[in-house]
Amino acid sequence: MSSAPVVLGIDLGTTATKVVAAGVDARVLHHTERGYPLRTDEPGEATQDAVQVRDAAIEALAECVAWVNEHGHEVAGLSFSTAMHTLVGLDSSGAPATPAFNWADTRAAEVAARIRSDHEASAALHRATGTPVHTQSVMVKLAWLTGSRPDLTRDVVRWCALKDFVVADFVGELVTEYSLSSGSGLQNMSTLQWHEPALAVAGIRAEQLPEIHSPTTTMPLSSQVAKAVGLPEGLPVVLGGGDGPLANLGVGAVNPGVAALSLGTSGALRVTRDKPGVDERCRTFSYALADGLWVIGGAVSNGGVAAQWASEAFGVDVADLLDEAAAVPPGAEGLIALPYLLGERAPWWEPGLTGSFLGLRRSHGRAQMTRAVIEGVAQQLALVLDAVRDSGADVHAVRATGGGFRSRVWADAIASALDIELDLAEGSGGSGLGAVLLAWRALGEFDSLERAAELVVPEGKATPNPEAARLMARRRPLVERLHETIRDLPL
Repeated sequence: MSSAPVVLGIDLGTTATKVVAAGVDARVLHHTERGYPLRTDEPGEATQDAVQVRDAAIEALAECVAWVNEHGHEVAGLSFSTAMHTLVGLDSSGAPATPAFNWADTRAAEVAARIRSDHEASAALHRATGTPVHTQSVMVKLAWLTGSRPDLTRDVVRWCALKDFVVADFVGELVTEYSLSSGSGLQNMSTLQWHEPALAVAGIRAEQLPEIHSPTTTMPLSSQVAKAVGLPEGLPVVLGGGDGPLANLGVGAVNPGVAALSLGTSGALRVTRDKPGVDERCRTFSYALADGLWVIGGAVSNGGVAAQWASEAFGVDVADLLDEAAAVPPGAEGLIALPYLLGERAPWWEPGLTGSFLGLRRSHGRAQMTRAVIEGVAQQLALVLDAVRDSGADVHAVRATGGGFRSRVWADAIASALDIELDLAEGSGGSGLGAVLLAWRALGEFDSLERAAELVVPEGKATPNPEAARLMARRRPLVERLHETIRDLPL
């Protein structure tokens, strides 16, 4: 007797592609993974080989299909999730003419600073597109490339996201969808079409970009990929979306007031609502999910990387160091850290920021410094939450996921900074599961994404410490003032 049908979610990440198999009950049955390098040869570079990524996706998919077949599951369809803010140039044959630029590529920093120097124009672009003017923005990368890198662009005929290039092999045509393109800085939030003022800044024309579809659009699987992975030609391929919006769906944070918080090397907090828009001070992003839903929030560049830095600096295993930090009382004995090791994204969107310790005393050691760094990251996420609320979005519950939450000190510090109980959803399939649930919606198994999200059940909780919550709330305005003070320090 055959087993229940599954959808395979293909999640194109920064250093690996993961394929998850999940049924209509949102239970992940199996996953496979293939890695690839992130090239960082020159200062600020973060690029990938688009062909390597495509081939890794096909290999991981073929392995997952083999498992699914062995266990008697029918594959109902495929769907995609992807790291956002990627860019690749294609030549006249559709082959990559440039590396695939990752969100972390900061070589366009001077261009971003120049655009931001005209505050009114920069804010207008941010409010129209929902994407901050920052080096992660595809618009900013394009302005850099078309303005100063003819060596990289001379053979480019069209531009697209990395996922668009991969999906083109799967469906036989170059298309994108409005969840992914909403993070490009090139798409108007109101019309869901390319935004002419942003195209002018980028130095390109709309016809050089893919046609925009809905994330739930389905197209038939090409014979070439079908043969390579062992699936039937014509199988439904759902275009999917960006990993940020789909992560909300994958952890069950789709209903109003429920935010998704992720903590890995970096971090992010996003809440779903039924309209786009950013806060008045342009601290948040606004990216599309599907079915008229949008995620409002911000990503921080410094998450778990801050604890990893402390581990390397002090020469102590990170797990042992986190245990030492957990024994330090909230407040780190008066020490405050601004953990801007990699610049910072939300809510400042300033890639040139540097980190600082304030209030350092002779009595402070590695445990207090690590505790202060963790609380600094937690405060940054709380500042994102403040900005989200200022945009008009309610947040009364948080679904949290990510490798950082394997350590209790992270969960406790973040719960206290937000002053909200965290529902820990570490066992969910994240954005890969989000892609699967989106596909089941596209295939007619759910009447809404809210219904799909209800199937994801958290596994644990982290409760705020009332005393720590009060202390961090008192300190948060100071963190903002300190940021204003140190932002202009000479390097």
